[in-house]
Amino acid sequence: MALKETVLKVFDQNGKAALYAAGAGVALLGLGLGYKYMQRPKKLTQVGVISQLILHPLKSGKGLQVAKAECLRMGLKHGELRDRHWLVIAEDGRMVTARQVPRVVLVRMTAEGGDICLNAPGMEELRVPQHQPNNNILNCKVFTENIQGRDCGDEVSGWLTRYLGKTVRMVHYEPRMKPRKCKERKPPFPPDEEVAYSDAGPIMLLSEASLRDLNSRLDNDVTVAQYRPSIVVNDCEAFSEDSWDEIQIGPVRMKRVMACGRCILTTVDPDTGVSNRTESLDTLKSYRLCDPSEKKTYGPSPLFGQYYIVKQTGTLHVGEPVYKISY
Repeated sequence: MALKETVLKVFDQNGKAALYAAGAGVALLGLGLGYKYMQRPKKLTQVGVISQLILHPLKSGKGLQVAKAECLRMGLKHGELRDRHWLVIAEDGRMVTARQVPRVVLVRMTAEGGDICLNAPGMEELRVPQHQPNNNILNCKVFTENIQGRDCGDEVSGWLTRYLGKTVRMVHYEPRMKPRKCKERKPPFPPDEEVAYSDAGPIMLLSEASLRDLNSRLDNDVTVAQYRPSIVVNDCEAFSEDSWDEIQIGPVRMKRVMACGRCILTTVDPDTGVSNRTESLDTLKSYRLCDPSEKKTYGPSPLFGQYYIVKQTGTLHVGEPVYKISY
């Protein structure tokens, strides 16, 4: 009996050891396959070239073309200016954009020597310090979402109020402030993606070919400034950006989330600050509506340009090739 018990005990111990070893082997195999999947080789296919990089420091304000820009998780940055990090607000804190006051599109913001500079037709340039830490932090609303901003002061408020003919103030989003979640505005965005005062996402990309296609259907040509993209791409087919699910530009890697649904802002002429209330919106609606299965996401808005999130940050340059990533 003693011999039998000893044999069974040894077998039991070795059996458990064998099971443990087998389990560990399966786990290692799974990790290996997972690592191989994560590290699987990617194929880069050139699909275009950056032709323009455009910042809009002031939401709805005039765009600034730059030769290079940092591409960060919350959008483009050039020097001290960050995309859509300044906002005009009404007395109740609600955003004031070119949807309500078209002349906002003519306000140009630049930065120099620690100051921000504001220019608009018929107005003298105003320069004020970019950072005014003693100014109040104001509660604001972008669409229905709450956010804050540092008040830019009475001088700026007076200047904008005179130009726009409406009592307004301007605020600046600072890094320590709570950002807005992209998903709250547009559910297709991942839950960890954040912006300051942008409509929905950090990067909007549009191709010159898509713009040419639209102009071929209009009586009067429009420019890319009417659509306010961050990145403009050339050397591609019209609307090919609709299929670029992942792209790489230099060190920067981006992932497409959804198309950009267009609104009444596309009817504002960026050179005159006047809205015709119809074009190019009506023409876009004639051929760029979403598939019926996507109605819940886009509603009646026509689609023009694509929203991207930034997976790997870096610096972008005009003239750099744009690569589509495939696996």
